[in-house]
Amino acid sequence: MKKSRLGEFQELILMTIIVLQEEAYGMEIQRDLEARLNERLSVGAIQTALKRMEEKGFLVSEWGEATQKRGGKRKRIYQATPYAHRVLREMKDIRAQLWKAMPELGISKT
Repeated sequence: MKKSRLGEFQELILMTIIVLQEEAYGMEIQRDLEARLNERLSVGAIQTALKRMEEKGFLVSEWGEATQKRGGKRKRIYQATPYAHRVLREMKDIRAQLWKAMPELGISKT
């Protein structure tokens, strides 16, 4: 499979999916991320990112059961693939190396 990188937004969505597990569907992903980021996110942006990540092999999805709570509508449940887990670990390692190599952040002397 072609090596792909995740954008920041895609990475946050992917991590949220892993955290939410069986509750990882569009609206719940949006709610969770909005709470963590303390900002509003559009449903369209979330859906576009989910579709692209599924096309790239980071996610798989399946339809859940219809529920009365959702007015009889089914929800699409997302799950991260082993490939996604591997890419996230690589990105975490790269970030950790960079943070370790950086001088302490502080007020600039200039």
